[in-house]
Amino acid sequence: MRDANAGSLSGSMSSDADIEKQQAVSMEEEVEGKEEDAGASDVVEVDAEAEKRLVRRIDLRIVPASMLIYLLCSLDRSNIGNAKILNSDAGHSLMQTVHISDSQYLTALMIFFVSYTLFETPSNYMLKRFRPSRWIAFLMFSWGAMTMILGAIHSFGGLVAVRFLLGMFEAGLFPGMVYVLTFWYRPEERALRIALILASATLGGAFGGAIAYGVGKLDGAHGLQAWRYLFLIEGAPSCAGALLVWFFFPDYPETVPWLSDGERALATGRIRGVASLGHQRITWAEARATLVDWRLYVHYLTYITISVPFSSMSLFSPTIVAGLGYKGLDAQLFTVPPYAIAFVITVAVAWVSDRYEKRSLGTAISMAIAGACFIVEGALPSDSFKLRYVFFIIALSFAFACIPPLLSWLTANLRTTGASTLGVPLNVSIGQVGQIIGVYIYKSNESPGYPTGHYTNAGFLLVGAVAVLGLRVMYVRRNKRLGPDERKWRL
Repeated sequence: MRDANAGSLSGSMSSDADIEKQQAVSMEEEVEGKEEDAGASDVVEVDAEAEKRLVRRIDLRIVPASMLIYLLCSLDRSNIGNAKILNSDAGHSLMQTVHISDSQYLTALMIFFVSYTLFETPSNYMLKRFRPSRWIAFLMFSWGAMTMILGAIHSFGGLVAVRFLLGMFEAGLFPGMVYVLTFWYRPEERALRIALILASATLGGAFGGAIAYGVGKLDGAHGLQAWRYLFLIEGAPSCAGALLVWFFFPDYPETVPWLSDGERALATGRIRGVASLGHQRITWAEARATLVDWRLYVHYLTYITISVPFSSMSLFSPTIVAGLGYKGLDAQLFTVPPYAIAFVITVAVAWVSDRYEKRSLGTAISMAIAGACFIVEGALPSDSFKLRYVFFIIALSFAFACIPPLLSWLTANLRTTGASTLGVPLNVSIGQVGQIIGVYIYKSNESPGYPTGHYTNAGFLLVGAVAVLGLRVMYVRRNKRLGPDERKWRL
């Protein structure tokens, strides 16, 4: 990591501009030497039209498949929120059938994030070790199987055990997807692709509500509660899709058969020096530089602030909507519009952030809008159902929209394989602290207003917006100290 390594050394040893500049140049030469040793010193003439055609071709192979995989992952992760209240008016919800308390339900949610945190970084290493197509297919089949097994549990212990395993298998997917993008795309191209993948979670929320509405009508069929059918129906596609991922998901530009020799040279040459090549080995020097780089921990801590609303919205949207005056299966159905709108806003914010290379501003503005809307949501009277529903949609949409540009900003400032291998999963792993917090903020005894949940989300988002702007100022100042020929920090 060229400038990143320089930043980590200067942050820990000295703030003097000349020393920082000298270290940056030294690290630049060291990494370039490694790339040359690996055979990466070829200069590739990039034809703009040829590159556009290549990117479109890569997009068709990677983005739709990644979106579908993450959509299925999101469905299998968050459907417990639908199962919690599905057919509760008939006494057949998950909680009523298994006879668990509110605190036990929260424990089952929390244990997912414990295993998620523990296994993210090891999973990213395994993705690198076994190739993306193989490892992602294994994860996909495993979490699909765990979701189907959830449909057969009869006790609190069984629920906790299966949720732990579900978290373990889902842990590597999202950081792995972000990591895979660095094999194929330049930094300025990633935010929109990350947004499309992440926005699949919002589509998952929309589809999840619609599916739960339909499955709810199966309650009692063949003696089974509808929530059991929900887990079985939503887990099966992941298991089936794993076979397609195994055989058809692309690994690296150097290995896929659908690129010609010229396209392969262009695909590798255009990201050389600005992105990771997945087959390169991680070195201890790269790992150490990443682990001691203090500015990355500002990114990680900021990710905690956006993880709180992401978690709480993913898990409690049906419960919150039920508190807005919608009952029974209608509470499932009315979760669809917020997520559908969130998909559009998430993609739009990411496109603007990529188009103008203002990822930090895209993140900060989205966080500020979402935070303000959560404050209004918490302050409105409990019986202002329609107005609260409108602000709920805006808050949820921008809470999701701030994530892709923030992740793209991080990966744009990670310039080596080692940094990407460790930095991305560490970012998401540390962010799980925020997801655990999100599990506990919507208290059942505060229904229907849920002021604690809304104000907590608002507080984290507004603090995060300030942190993003502060990090942006730091990068701007560092760029001023660098010479015209040195690689600048991306904003």
